[in-house]
Amino acid sequence: MAGSADRLLMSAVRLDLPRLAALIVLSLVSAAAGLLLPGALAAATDAVLSGRGSTGAVVWLLVVGVAEIAADAVLIVLPARLTSDASAWLRRKVTDRLLALGTGSPFSSGDAVSRVSGDCAAAGGIAAVLVRLVATGLMSLGAVVLLALLDWRLALVFLGSLPFALLLARSHLRGTAEDVLAYQRVSGELSARLLDAVTGLRTIAASGTADAEAARVLRPLPRLHLAGQGMWRTQARMVWRAGLLLPTVEILTLAAAGFGVLAGRLSAGDVLAALGYVALGLGLVTQIPLLTTLSRARSAAHRITEVLDTEPPPRGTLGLLPGNGTLELRGATVHGALADVSLTIPGGCFAALVGSSGSGKSTVVSLLAGLRRPDSGQALLDGRDLAVLRPDELRAVVGYAAAEPALLGGTIADAVGYGSWASVPAVDEACRTARIHDVLVRLPHGYDTPLAETPLSGGESARVGLARALARNPRVLLLDDATASLDTVTERAVTAELGRRTRVVVTHRAAMAARADVVVWLAAGQVRAVGPHARLWQMPGYRAVFTEET
Repeated sequence: MAGSADRLLMSAVRLDLPRLAALIVLSLVSAAAGLLLPGALAAATDAVLSGRGSTGAVVWLLVVGVAEIAADAVLIVLPARLTSDASAWLRRKVTDRLLALGTGSPFSSGDAVSRVSGDCAAAGGIAAVLVRLVATGLMSLGAVVLLALLDWRLALVFLGSLPFALLLARSHLRGTAEDVLAYQRVSGELSARLLDAVTGLRTIAASGTADAEAARVLRPLPRLHLAGQGMWRTQARMVWRAGLLLPTVEILTLAAAGFGVLAGRLSAGDVLAALGYVALGLGLVTQIPLLTTLSRARSAAHRITEVLDTEPPPRGTLGLLPGNGTLELRGATVHGALADVSLTIPGGCFAALVGSSGSGKSTVVSLLAGLRRPDSGQALLDGRDLAVLRPDELRAVVGYAAAEPALLGGTIADAVGYGSWASVPAVDEACRTARIHDVLVRLPHGYDTPLAETPLSGGESARVGLARALARNPRVLLLDDATASLDTVTERAVTAELGRRTRVVVTHRAAMAARADVVVWLAAGQVRAVGPHARLWQMPGYRAVFTEET
């Protein structure tokens, strides 16, 4: 996995080679100017102190200083552009894979959001971090060489500090890697729990379980605290050790330089230059926080590759068979939800799925819609396994609507036609069938009203979602509690307009079940009975399903 993560980071680095080259060149210019600055300062100082003409030395000092400032100014903007582009590229890859995994994704919603947002941003900064680390390393090496050219004795004093600096960097990297990865993992878990809680906010408020839910969401917090504490403890050790190392080396170098001045080998300007070279030479130590950033980027890349290395189910390659929308489940099992369910819904039939909460109704609908695949068994449309059908053909003939649809698009018309490329007349007809047309035409701009500015109630949103499912004129229509928020009169009117296509409706209302051609009664992930509502009503357990819902 580490190899995959590192390869991903290298791909992100090579994403924009022209800007990367510009970043490298400017970093080298900044490093060169930084290395020339102590010498220029030394020359200007000696010229001023000696009383000889100092104009040339001062001008050179200004030129070097301006060059460094200009390069550093551009280096503020360019790494940000590289980081944003790489982050966007990573987010696109992760999002594409998550969408390909579909509802069977092993990554919870909150965890997926954490990986797409935080992890991609952290990994996207890898180019800027690497270039800065390399530039700092070259500057440190150059400073040692210049210090040796100034006085080899000073270089020996400085080199004596290198083992301590390397040991400091090594212990810091070793101490932070595991804590950074743990911190990111627990952050993802917290995000997942928080998103679940926000999604069910009304239910939590209505049930009076806010305190219990807060405790559930915050349960991983002690682990996050431990990981964060480990990171900051390592960081604190690094900071105070580096804070002691730099002044210690400067004092030793200053003492050695003082002996050089007494011996006539060095001037006052040379002493200033020596101190500047020491500070540059220990630049890697002062940039050790960058190593934490590098560790965070590698950990983020590790979490990203967990998503990218998860293989999506193979895409179907076969076309639809002619038919009238007959749906079948053959020995379908979904671990923890359904157990060996076999079911046939004839084409053109109106079927109602009923059952207590957790009985498997939504899972059955998701299987029939091709939104997920059974762990074993088959889901078929007109005799062909949904798993082998081309996704675009499957989506064209299967309409799906949920109780709380996610409405996407710029305008109301876009939201209704989303994913189907439906024409304006098709959108209009779908909205009339869903009994939402009269509401939409009263909006300020009618169907062209921006979705973000459209105040829709729960029932109205559900009808827009239903219209979206109808806009493609599907062979099969699957409603997962999509009419639950409608009043009974509107629900009756809407269902009466759905035509003779195959209709499968999850419902909790006895009146809806009574209008169905056939009722499928589910209990504990299995089919308990199939038949007309009137016949099933004779069974006490079936009647209890509707009693529980009321």
